[in-house]
Amino acid sequence: MTQQVVNPSEVKKLAEQLYRENKFLCSEAILFVINNQLGNPLPVDIVKLASGFPRGIGGAGCTCGAVNGGVMALGLVLGRIEAGSKCPEVITASKELHDWFKGKHKSLCCRVLVKKFEFNSPERREHCINITGNTAEKTAELLNEYTLKEEKNVKSS
Repeated sequence: MTQQVVNPSEVKKLAEQLYRENKFLCSEAILFVINNQLGNPLPVDIVKLASGFPRGIGGAGCTCGAVNGGVMALGLVLGRIEAGSKCPEVITASKELHDWFKGKHKSLCCRVLVKKFEFNSPERREHCINITGNTAEKTAELLNEYTLKEEKNVKSS
């Protein structure tokens, strides 16, 4: 089955918009938008799965929720549904997202990413919106890349 290709710039714009409009936070916005852009292969309430990840997993300040949302979105397309089946693409794509994020921001830790901002400041909020948008865009790029690879592998077998 051919997956729909998602538009990275549109995904970025929509994820930022959802965050800016106080509809969803980082992980929620990314998972919601990508599910939506794929034609909602899972019910829209899948976003509930992402609701505990913002602010570094429930406010703990650990892994950035945008990364967690991106990994969940990668799993939406590349993950497995049958126990014991193989899904190396999601592992590779998730590591790529991790490495890209760490290279860009030098850390995946939410508290490190926002340490120079006051918690409720507009600057912190804008910083997180930008991180969310950029991570959503990168996630969409990876989905496109790995979906295309998967299609080529199927055609050549």
